[in-house]
Amino acid sequence: MTKAALSVCATLVSTSAMMTVSSANAETALRLSHFAAETHPGHIAAKQFKERVEARTNGDVVVELYPANELGSPPEQLEQTVLGIIDMNLPTQGALDKYEKAFGTVMTPFAFGSYEQAHEVLDGPFMDWAAPKLEEQGLVMLSNWEYGFRNVTNSVRPINSPEDLAGLKLRTPPELQIVAALEAAGAQTTQIAFPELPGALTAGVVDGQENPIGVIYHYKMYELQENLALTRHVYNSMVHVMNKSKWDSLTPDEQTIVREESISAGNLMRELVQEQEADELAKIKEAGVQVTEPDLEKFKAQMGPAYERVSEYSGEENMKKFLSFIGK
Repeated sequence: MTKAALSVCATLVSTSAMMTVSSANAETALRLSHFAAETHPGHIAAKQFKERVEARTNGDVVVELYPANELGSPPEQLEQTVLGIIDMNLPTQGALDKYEKAFGTVMTPFAFGSYEQAHEVLDGPFMDWAAPKLEEQGLVMLSNWEYGFRNVTNSVRPINSPEDLAGLKLRTPPELQIVAALEAAGAQTTQIAFPELPGALTAGVVDGQENPIGVIYHYKMYELQENLALTRHVYNSMVHVMNKSKWDSLTPDEQTIVREESISAGNLMRELVQEQEADELAKIKEAGVQVTEPDLEKFKAQMGPAYERVSEYSGEENMKKFLSFIGK
């Protein structure tokens, strides 16, 4: 475990006494951590999950929420969930593929053309195929939530084609799929920790970054960038996972309630993300950001090298299976 993770573990141990007091009348306490801001639909959905689980179990199961990376970076949170230090987590597929490569296929560039298609595939054949694989790694996959299609902002020029993207230095998270997509389109990429991103944009260390509209809005990145291109180059979502040993400690009735409310919370997040995107985009435009809608077919035409990198990373057989789910 990393030093940072060990530090977080120590913090959790030190706070366990407080949890015991707050949960004194509960048979089970579930610690749920995630990376979304407290104003983001991800946390709103998490609060609904908490309230409904506690109500339906008459307080026999309580849910402790830790939003906005309170218990460590996203990779550290997921590692702690595997180890059973944290009970539940909301990683993206880009974090889960470090434990099960099948999840790496979801973030294939331009794999999905719509939210509806993504939801149908992820809730259906993909989950039937991937959930048992993840369970072998000590994680129970409860449901798929939301995050969204990722888009590019920059402070240099509007993006209407891959030629406009060429040469721009963009910050990305470490996920290979995102890196591969943007580099195939001609951009230069660098990895900077998310908390350091605003400073890097302000200082001109990078020209831009990419994220879903909700993240760009809630973290006010549009105040630091003059241009937003709706490239929708990668789709990913939060995935509600639980430590398997903790899951096995629940009664069958509690398991049913937890899974049903996980699905309900995920559906709420999906609704909120899609409903809010149009409003958030309008507010970003009102702030003076130039928003462009490039011809995505031109970007797709350059993704050959990216597809090869993602296939190699995720495994060719895994990629073939995933492509069969999306009809390719």
